[in-house]
Order: sequence, then structure tokens, then C-alpha cells
Amino acid sequence: MPGLRVQLLATCLIDGLFPEVGESVVAVLTRAGVDLTFPPDQTCCGQPAFNAGFWDEARRMARHTIEVFSASPDPVVIPSGSCAHMIRHGYLELFADDPSWLVKARLLAEKTSELSEFLVDRLGRANLGAAAATRVAYHPSCHLLRGLGVDRQPQALLEAVAGLDVHRLEAECCGFGGVFSIDEADISAQMLKRKLAAIEAANVSAVVGCDVSCLMQIEGGLRKQRSAVRCMHLAQLIAGQEPGLR
Repeated sequence: MPGLRVQLLATCLIDGLFPEVGESVVAVLTRAGVDLTFPPDQTCCGQPAFNAGFWDEARRMARHTIEVFSASPDPVVIPSGSCAHMIRHGYLELFADDPSWLVKARLLAEKTSELSEFLVDRLGRANLGAAAATRVAYHPSCHLLRGLGVDRQPQALLEAVAGLDVHRLEAECCGFGGVFSIDEADISAQMLKRKLAAIEAANVSAVVGCDVSCLMQIEGGLRKQRSAVRCMHLAQLIAGQEPGLR
């Protein structure tokens, strides 16, 4: 679909900690024939505050995000199931009792897509010419799978990568969950322990996912136990980057 223009919402973690993932997202969308804009005033979507129960603070961030991305009619693409879920569902909860902002939130939600969802469902593109002769594990993150119902799209993109052998991990939480990993550190650690054991048993070189939050949690655990396995965002794999969040 040449000539289609989208707005990229990079997310806080990608913009602040993993810019190489953002570069891969741009490379993948450009390869797919999409023109991108990056609204410079974008900040956090408000999900951490929302999940922690600070809804007044979350509303302020949500209003700002709505205003920034409503200035253009172009669709919004987010390389994160978690942040996409926040805009598509969390904003509707935040403004359920505020009719004027609820209308604006719904309009933004309707034009917002997670990256793999956008590529496969909106563009009809799964094969983007990627190749990787290795075996990887795919981690279906919670908000992506259960919140957005996005499952076949990332798998279609992985299956189209020439030479790639994909092992799908069980759909179990990695234990991150934002503030959950802080408030319930012991439970989070046990959940991560199970995830790491499943990864090691899969005999893979890398873990691929669509949310850097989960990948950050998993790679931290892998490094702590001195595993050679590294994590990478799906966009990094398609763009041909080496595994590992730096």
C-alpha cells in the first residue's frame, strides 16, 4: 500500500532504553512501503499510572496523548501490545464518565494498531524479505494475546522469515506486569523462573516478542543465570538486527 502514512508512537521504553528497536520498527515499516511521522511531543501513554491506580495522573497523560495523535488523521502504529491495549481499552475506562473525552478516546482507539497487527491485517504483508537461519522461541505477551487478541499476526510474520525455526512458548506471563514485578516481587520471580526454564528447554538462540517490557524482564533473567540466549523485538528480527537488548 505505497503512499500510506502513519504516526509512530514509539513507547517510553523503546524511546528511552531501546532506541535500536525503534530504528528497526522504522526500517520494517519503510520496507513495507509506509511513510512515517514521529510526533515529537509524544510522551508516556499513562499505562504505568493507570495500572498503579493513579487514574488522575493517567488521565492527564492520556489527554496529552490524545491531543498529540489527534492532530493528524493518519493511523497510529505502536510496536507494543501493552501500550496499544492501553489506548484501545484503558482510555475508554479512564474517560467512561467524561463524554467529550470519551469520544476523542474512541476516535484514537479506532485508528490505533499494534505493529504486527498493522502489517498483517492493514497492509496484508507477512513476507517482508527477512531471513534468519536459526531457532527462536516466540513469547506471546499477555496484553497482546489476551487484551488485543493478536496471535496469528506475529506468527505469520515469523513463519515468513526464510530459514527460521520457531518454537512457540506457552502463553504464560513472564512476571513483569509493570508495577506488579515490584509490588509482588516474589511471585514475579517465580513466574520468571518458569519462563526461563521453558526457554532453556527449547534449545533456542533467541527469544522473540512484540513487547520490550516482557523482553527486558526475560533477558534480565537470562543474563543473571549466564545464559547465552538473548531477546529481540519482532521488528529487530525482520530488520536483520542481532539479538540482544542493549
